[in-house]
Amino acid sequence: MTLKEQLHQDLMTAMKSKDEVALSALRLLKTSIMKFETAGEQKTANDEDVIQIVGKEIKQRKDSIEQFEKGNRPELAEKEKAELKILEKYLPPQMSEDEIKAIIKEGMASSGASSKSDIGKLMGAIMPKLKGKADGGLVNKLVQEMLG
Repeated sequence: MTLKEQLHQDLMTAMKSKDEVALSALRLLKTSIMKFETAGEQKTANDEDVIQIVGKEIKQRKDSIEQFEKGNRPELAEKEKAELKILEKYLPPQMSEDEIKAIIKEGMASSGASSKSDIGKLMGAIMPKLKGKADGGLVNKLVQEMLG
């Protein structure tokens, strides 16, 4: 079953069980997928595309949570956190810091990166291996530490 089919099935389950939080998060995700499919050329989103879209939705939720907490709106932050948990189910398991560091070391060896000026080259070498499996902000932070 593709991620898109799983999403549709979970959306139906949320409707039947009247789970408003899941329904809201899944409808927004489905809308984002539909926008992706209708933008420009007609195409169907594959699992990789869906993972990328889910990642964008998760990033938006994290940004919203931060803004709601700064604005002293805990009830809205809690709603976003609940939606975030639902969306995270559609991502592949996230890598640990140790696993990320091992890939960074491999990338440093293969690309010859040794200083902060090589960050772009190193990120270009390792991000395809980490796409969807690790938070880009965390990867960037670890790269900075290891090259600094």
